[in-house]
Amino acid sequence: MHLKREWQSLRELEWRDLDIQEVGRWPVSLQLLCGGVVTVALGLVLYGYLVMPAKQALIAAEEREQEQLAVYRDKAQRAVDLASLRASVSMRRARRDALLVMLPDDAEIPALIDSISGIARDNQLMVDVIRLREPTVKDFYIEQDFDIQVRGGYHHIAAFMAGVAGLSRIVTQHDFTLVPIGKEGELRLSMLARTYRYRSDAATEPGLESN
Repeated sequence: MHLKREWQSLRELEWRDLDIQEVGRWPVSLQLLCGGVVTVALGLVLYGYLVMPAKQALIAAEEREQEQLAVYRDKAQRAVDLASLRASVSMRRARRDALLVMLPDDAEIPALIDSISGIARDNQLMVDVIRLREPTVKDFYIEQDFDIQVRGGYHHIAAFMAGVAGLSRIVTQHDFTLVPIGKEGELRLSMLARTYRYRSDAATEPGLESN
């Protein structure tokens, strides 16, 4: 094919007289040009109907894959943390059980008061008052307060307070008042002591089992 001749044919071509049924008689360059246009158009149509849906499906599949990978990584991390989480829960439950053992029940309150009186006598103190107050109910336990008033020497009082703090049952000490009284060197200690009782119905309270 001579380019000069084809170009001359295109210039002399009567475009209005072109008949699609006589395409075989068209100049070769025009046939090639039309064939290229048809090929491109067909390619675009095929791309729109075949390639684009497949491409969109591939993109959607890749997005789902990333979502599934994120879910998998999250579950894998949880599985790794599960052993340490179980150990932590076990430790917290053991700590809770150990504390519960140190809380007196209703029947042990009189024995606890006797123990405090015994500590006072062992430290050569005179017991003026050990009086129970009305209990205060909390969410998971009951606060049982009692007033204590003893008198004696400074060192004996200090030993008494240390003995109360060292009881096998939890007893906290509050509102100390220490004043001198008649005899030389004799003091009176007034304080509020508090112990705690576990509520037997607290197991139904929300969140207890998770502690």
